Amino acid sequence: MKEFRAIFNLTQAELAQKVGARRETISFLEKGEYNPSLKLAVKIAQQFQVSVEDVH
Repeated sequence: MKEFRAIFNLTQAELAQKVGARRETISFLEKGEYNPSLKLAVKIAQQFQVSVEDVH
């Protein structure tokens, strides 16, 4: 997910705001310390215009 953020020039905080999550949640996702809900995974995938499998 960090790579997608770089491509779209987004900070963790900006991505979090766009998908309705906390910045800490995005950080945990990137570190592999948290598995997103399906709802959050879909929102992140939509933000990056990729499939859910691509962001997990």
